[in-house]
Amino acid sequence: MPELTSTTLTTTELATITPRHTHTPDCCTPLHTFGQTALNGAWLQAHHSIDAAFLALANQLNATEYQFPSFIHATDLRKMDYLHSFPQHATFPQVLQASDDNLQHFRSGELINEQDEIQLANMAAPKAILTPAACYHFYINFQKQNFTHTRLFTTKNNCYRHETEYVPLERQWSFTMREIVCIGEETEVQQFVSDMKTRLSRLFSRLEMPIQWQTAQDPFFDPGNNPKHLLQTLHPNKHEMVFDDRLALGSANYHRSYFGEIFDIRYMQSNAHSACIAFGIERWLAAFSASFGDNPSTWPLKLLEGIE
Repeated sequence: MPELTSTTLTTTELATITPRHTHTPDCCTPLHTFGQTALNGAWLQAHHSIDAAFLALANQLNATEYQFPSFIHATDLRKMDYLHSFPQHATFPQVLQASDDNLQHFRSGELINEQDEIQLANMAAPKAILTPAACYHFYINFQKQNFTHTRLFTTKNNCYRHETEYVPLERQWSFTMREIVCIGEETEVQQFVSDMKTRLSRLFSRLEMPIQWQTAQDPFFDPGNNPKHLLQTLHPNKHEMVFDDRLALGSANYHRSYFGEIFDIRYMQSNAHSACIAFGIERWLAAFSASFGDNPSTWPLKLLEGIE
């Protein structure tokens, strides 16, 4: 990895309450809203280096890399039932209705009031949301396909989840997610999850950072609104990489045949099973900063190399 040099990280949060024990880098200055961050210099290089380490892990596994757009169409959302379970997290790409009268009404109005609220005219109904989880795109991409062998994929996406509070690097409206996804035969997908947890546990020990696996509830299944919650309670399928007993840096998720069923993805004529390993890159920055200080040039990022 290239040598890192010290620089500044600029960030802020808007109308939020920072949870106890949260570490915010001393170099932060108030520029950006909704917890979002602007990175340059050593901080940006650290972001690249952390993602590169997880991409290298995917390459070791011969995972095929994809790049996806930001939008997920309403037709596919209906299949996943995401909006029914988690409407509070959805971010909609929305535009003004395109009639001349409506656009003129918008132009002639106040536009932005004293509370920095955009004064909208009539809006066209949205037909998509912005990506809340990177792995969704794979199940949409492979719907109605039949796999003859278990396959591995990886992607990096900007993801969007609206929250009631924001914390720079730790809880942002827009954040970066790297995922490694496995689709195919049941026992091979389960073995993938087990092997990845073993590899990453060795990484946690090598880094000497307080990261432990903890059982969590899968965000695909909302307890109050989805009967599949009972199944995952009896047979947990989501385990988070939790830093300092408070911050999930990523997760290992076994979906069973859930996405195979709803998107008609087949493995040898049966519903395909799937799993994903997700890494929140900004949260890894936060964990390194909390562990090793606010100068990325002093961070032991080389220890991320060769995850095996």
